[in-house]
Amino acid sequence: MTIRAQIAEEGSSKARNSVVELSGVTLTADVSGALYWDEVGLLVVSDLHLEKGSSFAMRGVLLPPYDTVATLGRLAAVVARYNPRMVIALGDSFHDRDAHDRLACSDRDAIAAMQSGRDWIWISGNHDPALPPHLGGVVATEVAIGPLAFRHQPTGAAGEIAGHLHPKARVATRGRSLERRCFACDGERAVMPAFGAYAGGLSIRDLAFAKIFPQAGLMAYLLGDNRLHAIAAARCC
Repeated sequence: MTIRAQIAEEGSSKARNSVVELSGVTLTADVSGALYWDEVGLLVVSDLHLEKGSSFAMRGVLLPPYDTVATLGRLAAVVARYNPRMVIALGDSFHDRDAHDRLACSDRDAIAAMQSGRDWIWISGNHDPALPPHLGGVVATEVAIGPLAFRHQPTGAAGEIAGHLHPKARVATRGRSLERRCFACDGERAVMPAFGAYAGGLSIRDLAFAKIFPQAGLMAYLLGDNRLHAIAAARCC
């Protein structure tokens, strides 16, 4: 299916998003890295990797310990902007099995505030396969809504929205190269960018993506400073 992309200006913030069609469903790819399905009031984010900084610190790699606050702050802003009826976090929401125990009380309160008045689903990932019930919401391995399936690790199935691979893309422009996180989408399936402040990325030209997107037509929606940039994956470096 051909991707229909358009640039839509959003409110006074002048943030620009891309509207894409996935298996016949119209979705908004937000410049933050979130995905919104207006028809059902669903907001999707992937790979928050909360407490990655503290996880590295335990191994002697010192990073500024502010990644969780920064990630939750960005997520709260997106939740406030769309006011969704449901939020799905597509796995690896926490960087390791014990990361949820290291959350500050203020971070727990921030999560609870976002969950209030809406359904919240944690998809289990390879970093956080067993999430405790005290986090609020419900835990699932995958969720199907209409023609779309939401899971952590992509399989390449039609109608799939997944995370795990942390797609990024590099493009050459005006004599220099620009590398950003991106949505990877071919109109039938999509892999979302990592939302976490400290999450890394994998080039959309990596063979891992060729296995998920076997046909021509793969697009990269790069997260710019205030807009998304839709570029054919074949044009990426």
